Amino acid sequence: MEISNGVKKIFFLILILLILGGIFIWQGTYLPRSEFTLLWGLPKSIGVGKSITFTVEEGQGSKEIAHNLQREGLIRWALIFRAYVMLKGVAGKLQAGEYILSSAMSIPEIVKKIVSGDVLKQQITIIEGWNLRDIGTYFEKAGVCSEEELFETVSKDFSDEFDFLADKPKNLGLEGYLFPDTYEIRKGESLEDIVRKMLNNFDKKLTPGLKEEIKRQGKTIFEIVTMASILEKEVRTLEDKEIVSGIFWKRIKERLSLQSCATIAYIKGVNQWQYSYEDTRIKSPYNTYLNLGLTLGPISNPGIDSIEAAIFPKKTDYNYFLTDPATEKTIFSKTYEEHNINKAKYFK
Repeated sequence: MEISNGVKKIFFLILILLILGGIFIWQGTYLPRSEFTLLWGLPKSIGVGKSITFTVEEGQGSKEIAHNLQREGLIRWALIFRAYVMLKGVAGKLQAGEYILSSAMSIPEIVKKIVSGDVLKQQITIIEGWNLRDIGTYFEKAGVCSEEELFETVSKDFSDEFDFLADKPKNLGLEGYLFPDTYEIRKGESLEDIVRKMLNNFDKKLTPGLKEEIKRQGKTIFEIVTMASILEKEVRTLEDKEIVSGIFWKRIKERLSLQSCATIAYIKGVNQWQYSYEDTRIKSPYNTYLNLGLTLGPISNPGIDSIEAAIFPKKTDYNYFLTDPATEKTIFSKTYEEHNINKAKYFK
């Protein structure tokens, strides 16, 4: 006659209780009364135990997890672990991932960590001004993903989840929207979830007040992010970004080309202090020497200073600027003649 699962579970619990009873007698006999405790509250190592990285694979059940914990020297008896998670009703809630566990942890502490998904984390830092190529290279070195995987993920449409992406052209990826910051990620966390963290951060930084101001100016978030991405690569300080923002928006209004070297650097994938005339003739929708207005899309992922500078440009009499290679100070000029004099002075 076939035994039902319910009956099997009862037999298993009775067996556990018998074993526990014998162990409790052993505890009472060999342990001082001050240390007498429920067995699963007693860690394998009293005091400082060895810490290791313990992996729970996808699809593993409590039996296999318990066996592996015992094999790794983290618990005394796999059977006690199984009994505890069954009595607590969490046997089906043990989450996959990598955990830092110690033999000085009790079974309840180990179970709590695995049930809560308190997995091993690593920090990743996205630098202001990095573009997708930079992030892809960094992720590959950090073991997060390959460059190809990043480009494939950021080409997906997240506009249903994030309203600030509504005015972004569908044919463009997420360049400009992966907010630069330090993030904690779980080992094995999906790339889509990592990207979502960056987009959520962008959403927090671009406050409702900033969104309202962009709308009031008759601009789109996409235009602001594109401008901010250029400012991020052109100059360093907030004040300089505000002045350059004023120059660029003025050029757009007057239907003059931006002539941003940062856009040539993006096309070539090479940062230089100066570019040749031939470089400025490269045919590309990102070439602001050949084309009027903003680039096809963002050329980097800007920080909040650059975004705010794009929203709040500073009006000045300046029309030109360059960066001193020696000091990296921004040199502004009002006339083209003055600008040429500065170029001869600083680019000898």
